[in-house]
Amino acid sequence: MDKPAILVVEDDTDIQQLVSYNLIRADFNVPCAGTGEEALRLLGRERLDAMVLDLMLPGSDGIEVCRAA
Repeated sequence: MDKPAILVVEDDTDIQQLVSYNLIRADFNVPCAGTGEEALRLLGRERLDAMVLDLMLPGSDGIEVCRAA
């Protein structure tokens, strides 16, 4: 059985690493994106079960990404 996948969308590298590290330790598959545009590309090509989404992103903000997802 595949691990559940949680997309982490965060432009601050330290926060992205901290969140993804803890999710990986909890046995999730954790792709990451640093921008809203990158998150939307990942959402279009990968099966994801959930998303941890920063609201203040460069380019498309978290609200726009959430609406598009």
